[in-house]
Amino acid sequence: MEQGNYSVGLDIGTTKIVAIIGRENEYGKIEILGTGRSKSLGVHRGVVNNITQTISSIQQAVEQAELNSGLKIGSVVVGIAGQHIRSLHHSDYITRPNSEEVIDNDDLDKLCNQVYKLVMLPGEEIIHVLPQEYKVDGQSEIKEPVGMYGGRLEANFHVVVGQVSSIKNIGRCIKSAGLDLGNITLEPLASADAVLSQEEKEAGVALIDIGGGTTDLAIFKDGIIRHTSVIPFGGNVITEDIKEGCSIIEKQAELLKIKFGSAWPGENKDNEIVSIPGLRGREPKEITLKNLSKIIHARVVEIVEQVYVEIKNYGHEEQKKKLIAGIVLTGGGSQLKHLKQLVEYITGMDTRIGYPNEHLAGDSDEEVASPLYATAVGLLMNSLEAKKKNRIEQHEEEVHEEEVLVGQENDMGTKATASAATTHTDRKSIFDKWSEKLKDFLDNAE
Repeated sequence: MEQGNYSVGLDIGTTKIVAIIGRENEYGKIEILGTGRSKSLGVHRGVVNNITQTISSIQQAVEQAELNSGLKIGSVVVGIAGQHIRSLHHSDYITRPNSEEVIDNDDLDKLCNQVYKLVMLPGEEIIHVLPQEYKVDGQSEIKEPVGMYGGRLEANFHVVVGQVSSIKNIGRCIKSAGLDLGNITLEPLASADAVLSQEEKEAGVALIDIGGGTTDLAIFKDGIIRHTSVIPFGGNVITEDIKEGCSIIEKQAELLKIKFGSAWPGENKDNEIVSIPGLRGREPKEITLKNLSKIIHARVVEIVEQVYVEIKNYGHEEQKKKLIAGIVLTGGGSQLKHLKQLVEYITGMDTRIGYPNEHLAGDSDEEVASPLYATAVGLLMNSLEAKKKNRIEQHEEEVHEEEVLVGQENDMGTKATASAATTHTDRKSIFDKWSEKLKDFLDNAE
């Protein structure tokens, strides 16, 4: 199968690295062709802190995915998270030279490009510029201004900012693992694509993705992203607490959390005890499940309260900003028993667990449909979407060239064809331009 038919999402997490290969079937669903998963070494709280170990973990996951699918992986779409990510709101405008012409995509690009030129703090770079609402000549709350007449085009933007060094380190790891960097996407946005429905995004919803090292938050309202945040705590701090509180090794603490852990201490009776084998001939340790869930409960409450502070910062108590669809939990950490009930209790908002299965073909592996793979599936969707867009643009370009050639055979016609072709090729999305800039930068950094 040629490279054009399938895409690859690569989720570089704190606890695991997942490579997932897939393609779109005739029903518009995603068919998973192969997955690979390896233990993530060298990533701490979503940020690469050991290049060599990260490269080796990426290669392991990629090799496994290639083995499973019998395909060769070339280019990948990667997710970025970590405590260095922050978001801000910005308004900007352009004055159009001719208000008698309708607004087109080039005007929107020009406006977005202007935002990319914002001066950030030293060492920071803009990752995403996401338009929220547009204003044309003072008329507000316009979602799609293309095709309208107007002299002044304004917009509110949600700008996501990250540290240049962290982004470059991820790019370096991908390159050294023998892969091409197709695109970089903010992980909460990828997870949102995989587990949220359009109705939820319209009604207002907060997506909480609990990973190993970080908890990502993305808030949508009226179908538009309104707020993003990365909280530097995740499932690993819970494991760490169990390890310290019960004086056991990390591997045992992780197993205890997965098998017997609960976020609600009232669930367990005092006499429920689990026995853990001692190290090297030492006596086995006995731990009561009540104690275990008390340790977990304390840490989970802390994480949920931090996320709730961010939801309050967005202003969800205002009538216009109300999140009618409540909260969706996803990521590996969302599989903790009774977490849904605890989140509902703390926030008073409707909560459900988000599975990425609604976008997957019916015969997909059950494992891939778990919240653990939400970000990887979202990245794969992002990659397939970008390829589809490129194919449509190429097709339009070819049709356009043919029309101009047929219509005008003389010299002037030929010139028009050339200029039409060039303007069309220039119409790249801002994000593609940013990715290209990053790729050039990484090539020169060798």
